[in-house]
Amino acid sequence: MKITKEHVFYSFTGNNAPAMMVDAPAQIDFETMDCFGNQLRNPEDVMEEIDWDRINPATGPVFVNGAEPGDTLKVTINSIKLNEKGTVCCLAEEGTLGDRIEGSHTRVVQVSDGMVHYMTGNGKQIDIPLKPMIGVIGVAPADGLDINTGTPGKHGGNMDTTMIGEGAVLYFPVAVEGALFGFGDLHAVMGDGEIGVSGLEIPADVNVTLEVIKGKAPEYPVLETADDFAVIVSKGTVDQACQRATELMQEMLQERTDLPFEDIVMLMSLVGNLQVCQIVDPEKTVRFVFPKKYIPGLTF
Repeated sequence: MKITKEHVFYSFTGNNAPAMMVDAPAQIDFETMDCFGNQLRNPEDVMEEIDWDRINPATGPVFVNGAEPGDTLKVTINSIKLNEKGTVCCLAEEGTLGDRIEGSHTRVVQVSDGMVHYMTGNGKQIDIPLKPMIGVIGVAPADGLDINTGTPGKHGGNMDTTMIGEGAVLYFPVAVEGALFGFGDLHAVMGDGEIGVSGLEIPADVNVTLEVIKGKAPEYPVLETADDFAVIVSKGTVDQACQRATELMQEMLQERTDLPFEDIVMLMSLVGNLQVCQIVDPEKTVRFVFPKKYIPGLTF
């Protein structure tokens, strides 16, 4: 099964018409555009001329039969195949250094042989190892909300979390019938924080597996890799997001172990990592990461 880039949406909402309906488990190929809607693919393209209504397209959504409010949608990222070139930009009044930038600046960057070949404005090439990841990914939110694809929240959305790459597993709270899952905004590489409002934005083909876990929904998205669990929280401020991510990780560990509360707190302080995902969207996103090896058998 495949959904092409012609099937996109620009807000997570229960009112979106499904691009596909599937029975879980389902393995699906998604074709994605970059966050600019593929409008900045050539060196002569400039930000001043793009259509801003076509920013952050997400491919989908997928209606998963049997997914109901209160369930969890489990999403496994099986593979990510990147395009041969991506785009990075910075512009005035955007990002943490936007007040120091005049105008807009764009670089179209080649991607090959496992590397990003970044060429500076004064002709120097800097090679950066690829680290493909998904920026926007999620499900429809509850209560008739309509959240644009540039904003993160409990539904997922524009979390810009560098850990969402090949092999990652995400657990989303299902808030509407069918979940209405979709994603886009792939990056060939991006630093935590995304301080300039842009990673290396790139089209990609992504294969995922969708499963439904009945009657067990997290408050915010949970991410699992081979080595770690992470709770991803978006709030109005970084401080608020840090506080809730820490609380939710403590609660997750408490529910799954017989350890005293104070030992969980101390373990989280010893081996846990509170990390910034992005600080440039309307809601700020952080993750609390806990290594699974310190609590053998830890599962979602």
